[in-house]
Amino acid sequence: MLESGLGEPIQKRLLPLEIFLEASRCLYCYDAPCTQACPTHIDVPGFIGKIATNDLLGSARTIMDANPVGASCARVCPTEQLCEGACVYAHQETPIRIGDLQRYATDWLIQHDGVQLFSAGPPTGRRVAIVGAGPAGLAAARDLRRSGHDVTIFESKPEAGGLDTYGIVPFRLPIDVALWEAKQVAQMGVEMRLGTRVGADVSPQDILANYDAVVIALGMGNVPRLGIDGEGLPGVWDALEFIERAKLGKPIERLGNRVAIIGAGNTAIDAATCSRRLRAESVTMYYRRGAGEMTAYDFEIEFAKREGVEFRFHAVPVRILERNGRAGAIEFRRAKPGPRNAKLETIPDSEFVVEVDTIVRAIGQTRLLPLLEDFGVRHDGSVAIVNDDFQTSNPKVFCAGDIVFRSGTTDAMVVVAAQQGKLAARAIDGFLSRGTL
Repeated sequence: MLESGLGEPIQKRLLPLEIFLEASRCLYCYDAPCTQACPTHIDVPGFIGKIATNDLLGSARTIMDANPVGASCARVCPTEQLCEGACVYAHQETPIRIGDLQRYATDWLIQHDGVQLFSAGPPTGRRVAIVGAGPAGLAAARDLRRSGHDVTIFESKPEAGGLDTYGIVPFRLPIDVALWEAKQVAQMGVEMRLGTRVGADVSPQDILANYDAVVIALGMGNVPRLGIDGEGLPGVWDALEFIERAKLGKPIERLGNRVAIIGAGNTAIDAATCSRRLRAESVTMYYRRGAGEMTAYDFEIEFAKREGVEFRFHAVPVRILERNGRAGAIEFRRAKPGPRNAKLETIPDSEFVVEVDTIVRAIGQTRLLPLLEDFGVRHDGSVAIVNDDFQTSNPKVFCAGDIVFRSGTTDAMVVVAAQQGKLAARAIDGFLSRGTL
């Protein structure tokens, strides 16, 4: 595993005997509620049964066949809400540790790096461009290549993997796991144009002219600004940039001992736990609403608490105050408690000031609206409008992943993005091969 300086992975590595005993608990339910609960519909009893008979290659193949980023998902999926939550044992005793078993099988495969699971299908002569090498883009590329289409991925970052590579803390998802998944796709003959920005290094018009179909799998952009005075001072970070630097082992200058995180989602949790592992003594998350309205997964919140992160609710940032040429304090105003969908109201004359050394804003991500419009894709509030096959208003352009994520309809999970990439690939294969979706 590549070192980041942020400590060991948080997942417990089970011993072979523990793995065998856990795999032996599976009842191989005929309706497999665990498989139905998985967005990519991994054959969970199938891969567990192969572990029980020591067929680890077969187990890993079953996982990766259904989910091209199955090794990452074994670490970041909210399994208690998905497969493990649906396990028949869940309401009686401890559910089968499906995530741990999936990680065991995929770890075995990563350690046997020479194994190439999948190969390209017979050439069709058709070309597909994919914009973005995150989970949705990699899933689409893998399945399109298996169907025999030539595939080129355009990715602005120097490495593939998207959020898995750059945006999830390394003690939850080591960077080399994400890079291994991307390598599996590249080895099938997918051309990866890394460090290439669509709209700058290559135009959408050129892509549309030179490819038979396009998948936009961009994810989202940077964290939006808070819109308050003092935000441009040194010591105020975009959470994604903060996490990326920490994950790649790059220095974060003058972090200090008092870190304030503005936000309450999974990215905010990652920024907070990163700060603690970078030895900040006091890390506090500030959220404008209540604990019940937090968007972070429950297991992420509990992990942050164990790491020593504190939480303050109903606190709205008003301005950032300068101390010695840097951000050194935040002024908040208290908010009235209320449901998430209610209009936020603050309490007059309730301001208070918190002294800090570093501030990290983690209040969501911006949408990459101009690129959608350059590809001729209709959108609603900068969310790409797609049909059930992920086809857009431009018939040869499909979208998958965060670019179609609409808050309040589903969680923006890695596993969901992978499934959308698979479904888009299936639709494109029909579109190119048969002239119909």
